[in-house]
Amino acid sequence: MECYFLLVEPGLPENIGAAARAIKTMGFNKLRLVNPANHLADEARWLAHASTEILESAEVYDSFDAAVKDIDLTIATTAKRRSAKFDYYSSDELPGIIKGKKRSINSVGVVFGKEESGLDNEVVQRCDLASYIPMKSAYPSLNLAQAVMVFTYELSKLNLTEKKSMKEPVNEMLYPAFKEKLDSLLRDLRIDRNTNLYHRILERAAIMEDDDINLALSILNRIG
Repeated sequence: MECYFLLVEPGLPENIGAAARAIKTMGFNKLRLVNPANHLADEARWLAHASTEILESAEVYDSFDAAVKDIDLTIATTAKRRSAKFDYYSSDELPGIIKGKKRSINSVGVVFGKEESGLDNEVVQRCDLASYIPMKSAYPSLNLAQAVMVFTYELSKLNLTEKKSMKEPVNEMLYPAFKEKLDSLLRDLRIDRNTNLYHRILERAAIMEDDDINLALSILNRIG
């Protein structure tokens, strides 16, 4: 499984560099940037500190949709609860949620917002799940690089690169296929994508585990 860390419109090269350092420290190497500040500036390289290869290999996009197009499960990070989601999961819950997906997903993306204001509600809504870091005090809040470090630490508890047994059957009923079928059914039922009901259904679907996804997809395939 591939694990990506996405920074949406980071404004300071220093924060991008420090985030790259956190990513490498916890054993990851995939950094994606959406409309960033200069991620190859000297300030970014200084803070990356022996992690400049993460900066140099970072993929840069001009839109959020393009950056997550090939990612199966996207997780928005936020410091506070928004109206964009009903459910918010603490960072330490994520390993269990991801582990439950088993072979139904091939990639995970953790999404971080601007230093000043975080992610827009629209981006949070478009992600499959939303997560927060439980803290004893709301202030002072964590900065961007510190937040990246916490999430990379939590995800490092999963061995995302562990090889699957050759005896384990390949699961072709992937979570993205399930989402596509579910979206099609909701449209047939005339449930508008802009309604709370539509997003609530997709939110609950996002935490389904592998066996349940297989069962639900088999039902959806029979529906048509």
